[in-house]
Amino acid sequence: MTGYYLIIGVSMLVSWLVSNRLKAKFAHYSQVHLRNGMSGKEVAEKMLRDNGINDVQVISVPGQLTDHYNPADKTVNLSESVYMQRNAAAAAVAAHECGHAIQHAVGYSMLQLRSKLVPMVNISSNLMQFVLIAGIGLMFATRTIDNPNGNTTVLAIGVAMFAFTTLFAFVTLPVEYDASKRAMVWLKQTGTVTAEEYVGVKDSLTWAARTYVVAALGSLAQLLYWASMLMGRRD
Repeated sequence: MTGYYLIIGVSMLVSWLVSNRLKAKFAHYSQVHLRNGMSGKEVAEKMLRDNGINDVQVISVPGQLTDHYNPADKTVNLSESVYMQRNAAAAAVAAHECGHAIQHAVGYSMLQLRSKLVPMVNISSNLMQFVLIAGIGLMFATRTIDNPNGNTTVLAIGVAMFAFTTLFAFVTLPVEYDASKRAMVWLKQTGTVTAEEYVGVKDSLTWAARTYVVAALGSLAQLLYWASMLMGRRD
């Protein structure tokens, strides 16, 4: 299991570095106040209106980094700091979440695929670690001279579950990048942010997207490790 712990360690370190960098960027651009004086809520509502979306509500939710779009009840949920603040970081987050609302409205294919994967991913995420551990135990317990790999059926199920979560992580990438692209294009074309403010918006969203890249690559590395175990590797 040494290889697995190494992968986990490296993934956690890179994720921590990117996350800290993202927090620093948002803290910095939170000091870049919008000249138009619009709050995150107002930016979100204007972007929705400009895109002909009138059935989505912008609401405030508690916590930090809790911003999300909920397609089930058609709400753009903004954390308290984003909802009320009037700076480049808040504008970036608000517009990004509205990007997801627009994806939903126009039937963006990758968002639809992601939504279809959610139920199975939820099941896999809750069970796969237990299945993988049980699969490894069974594999080693049933090794014989004639069958040096042992019984790998349960491990194969666990690997399949992990593959599903990895697929979900990679499907999420174009969804997030597309939402950010829609946000940046709208903010720039409508003049909602100045050229200076746009630099902050773009930088913030770029670092936010990198957190998803790190998560996807980390998931892929772990999947390859478990797959190698399934194929007979022991370390």
